[in-house]
This record gives sequence, structure tokens and C-alpha cells, in this order.
Amino acid sequence: MRAVRMTSPGVLEQVEVPTPTAGAGEVLLAVGAVGLCHSDLHVLDAPPGLFPTPITLGHETAGTVEAVGAGVTGWTPGDRAAVYGIVGCGTCRGCLSGAENQCRRMPPGGIGLSRDGGLAEYVNVPARNLLRVGDMDLTQAAPLTDAGLTPYHAVELARPALRPGTFCVVIGIGGLGHMAVQILTATTAVRIIAVDTSVAALDLATRMGAHHVVQAGPEAVERIREIVGPAPDGADVVIDCVGVDATLTTARTVVSTGGRLLLVGLGGGTLPVRPVADAPPTLPLETSVEIPFWGTRAELQEVIALGRAGLINADVQTFPLERTPEAYDLLRRGEVHGRAVVVP
Repeated sequence: MRAVRMTSPGVLEQVEVPTPTAGAGEVLLAVGAVGLCHSDLHVLDAPPGLFPTPITLGHETAGTVEAVGAGVTGWTPGDRAAVYGIVGCGTCRGCLSGAENQCRRMPPGGIGLSRDGGLAEYVNVPARNLLRVGDMDLTQAAPLTDAGLTPYHAVELARPALRPGTFCVVIGIGGLGHMAVQILTATTAVRIIAVDTSVAALDLATRMGAHHVVQAGPEAVERIREIVGPAPDGADVVIDCVGVDATLTTARTVVSTGGRLLLVGLGGGTLPVRPVADAPPTLPLETSVEIPFWGTRAELQEVIALGRAGLINADVQTFPLERTPEAYDLLRRGEVHGRAVVVP
């Protein structure tokens, strides 16, 4: 079968590999769609030894059951499913509580990260990692497994602060951010302020339900403050889907006293934390900062339910498998609208 693999650190190639066979407790999935994520670029750019090689990338996967391994019940060939990408240890406190995204015994990993992922014609996954998607278009289902799940998890963490009439700022209207706007629209009654450098992205945010849009730049904080009011008031919740120094500066400058700042993007920025002393504080008093990681299987089921109800829809740009390297290049240059999705 064809597969797109990182054959050595930073090297991405389409190669021919044997079609896998479902082992005990596993399901062989015929891949229908795979979302491309900035996290994949971090894998490609990581120093040698951090991720195994060779490895097939792709952690946002949906497809059709081809075969089931020994001991698997409840799945039959032809069933359509999305893949929960995290594979935890299964025995630590986080995993036992249903939060494999908080696994304490394994580094962040899973399908497409520490074992072969979906950028191939077939992929083996543990049966417990599959969730039914019914007749949903697989190009819609695949992005829900991360681009939908990660912002949904962030919203769940901040939900006590997302009261009707409050303000939530979403920074970065890309693969995750455009889903965050829709999730907020579908599940809350907050006022949504979308921030991005791209006018096209801001137009997308408006179509997805944002009440205000602000172009990122030197005047962004002033524009946001005109909406949310002066400090110590501000945005009750800020979801930064970029995570570079500039966006984190905007986030900490507009969040309210007692607000919530959720760092979703993995842009490599630094968030300074300095309490009141001889210099101004870097964060308002009583503000909490959280770093959401993916989400739980239960939350993914809820995200899929929102998708099947038509309440959230991924804005996708599709590519055939052989154009995967080109799609990653476009993603790296910031030239992908919404989510890039490979269709093997």
C-alpha cells in the first residue's frame, strides 16, 4: 500500500509498505480522510530521537472498517469511524479517570506520533480508539478528531467562565480557531471576538458566528479594549490558537482580572508570569492559565454529535495522498484556509 512516512528526522516520502494486519484488539481501517496539523510540522522539525523513524504520520483520521482482529466485538467491515488519536498507558490516574490526554506514564503520543498513523491507504488502530460517525462525510469527520476536539476541550475547561453575555477572544482563525468559533457559537451565549492577520480568515470567522473581528497588529489590543472595556475588566476567556510571543502578549494584555487564558497553539512563544512587585504584573490578578492537550474520548463523542447535527463544519481544503508534502509546505507558509485534509 502507499504511505507517507517520515523516513528519517525531517524527511517526508511517499513509499510502498506492506498492508498491515489487524492484531488482537485492533481494527484495520481503510483510510478515508486525514487532517494535517501544525503538530505534524513539529514532529518533522523535532531533533533526532524524539519521535520514532520510520513512521507514517497523520493523527486526524477517519475511515471505514476493513477487518477486525481477535477479541474485537461491536465493529464489522463497512462501519464508518473516526479515530481518537491518543494511546495512553491505560493504568495511570489520568487514564483510569478517562483522561488519556493526561497520561502520566507516557510522553504525548499516539497514532501518527508514536505509532503509524493515517497517511496511508490503511491503518491499524486499537478498537477502543474508534468512534462511530454514521453517514458523516469522512473529510468532515477526520478534522473533528483534533481540530475539533482540542478547542472543544479548551472550551470545556473554561466553561464556568463562559457565561451568557461575557467576552471570549479567539486568536488565530486557522484549523483550530475556526472550529473554536463554531463550538462557542453552538454551545454558549458569549460574545466572540476573532483575531487574525488574514482578512480572509476574519471573513471566515464572521461566517462561523464571530460577533467582532480584529486584525492582528500594533492596534489589535486597542481595538479589543474598545469592545471589552479598560483594565481590570477585559475578556473573560482568551483562547490562543497560535501561541507565539506576539499572540501571547495580546492574550495576557486583554484578559480580565479573574479571567482564563488557554494556550492551545504550539507556536513556541513564551508567557512570562510575574506577580505585583517593583514592576507591573504580566498577568492580571486571579487570572488562570491552562494548556489544553487534545481532549478525552467522551469529548470527541460530543464533538462528533455536534458535527452530525450540522452545528459545526470544518472548512476543508483537500489533497490526494501524493500531494501531502505540498500540503505540508502550504501549511508551513500559512497558505491553507481552514484545515488541509488528505484523501487517500
